Amino acid sequence: MLCERGLDVVHEPLDDPANLDDLIRQYAPTVDRVIVGGGDGTLSAVTQAMIDTGLPLGIVPLGTANNVARTLNSPEDIDAALDIAAGDFRRTIDVGEVNGRCFLTTASFGLSVAITEELSSERKARWGRLAYIVSAARVLRRATPLHAQIVWPGGKLDMRTVQVVVGNGRYYGTALQVADDARIDDHTLNLYAIEVRHWWQLLALGPALKRGTHGQHDAVHSARAREFEIVTTTPCAIDADGELIGETPARFRVLPDALTVFAPEG
Repeated sequence: MLCERGLDVVHEPLDDPANLDDLIRQYAPTVDRVIVGGGDGTLSAVTQAMIDTGLPLGIVPLGTANNVARTLNSPEDIDAALDIAAGDFRRTIDVGEVNGRCFLTTASFGLSVAITEELSSERKARWGRLAYIVSAARVLRRATPLHAQIVWPGGKLDMRTVQVVVGNGRYYGTALQVADDARIDDHTLNLYAIEVRHWWQLLALGPALKRGTHGQHDAVHSARAREFEIVTTTPCAIDADGELIGETPARFRVLPDALTVFAPEG
């Protein structure tokens, strides 16, 4: 399909995305782009190699959520996505980093990690996006607040929270929005932290999370900065682009214009 679009293709199917980094570095001297078919986790797995080699990335959304593609306004239609990946129009986007690990959508701890742990590959493959909703419903009743201290240039939060999300792009999870004005090329990170006493209060935030207007609620604290330092009283697992990558304490920062991607014009 890519050959029909004028590309001389080196095709390398892989079962383990962990090997993509080495493969990209191996072919970097002889190729002018890398095209990856997969979801947010697969794209996250190649980000560091793409930054290091300077190669542009073409995206074919084949995952469950495809939030990176959604943030870039890339089409879900495979043929249309291949046209863009084989084209000439490029743009630079920011990359988030937490404790030295790159992420494209969000890095978070709290409820999101519990949902990630609840999900299984089999469930996602069988139920698609509905799997996130089912897992979230199971996790909500077990939500336990934790103490976190969040510091950024010019600001500080000391709170008990059930969820902290730091976003680089706009969409994450089941097409939720980090903020309704978040962009993947604005050179900043968007943070929000939820502080509620009862699990059922989270249900009222659902529509606002979908619209990205949750920052207007009293139960949500939000901030925008180029970097954040977060310390918790007990270590908390961190989820980045749907993968567990370590624990708090955590340092988040934005890497401006770090990655070049093929994307729709405009």
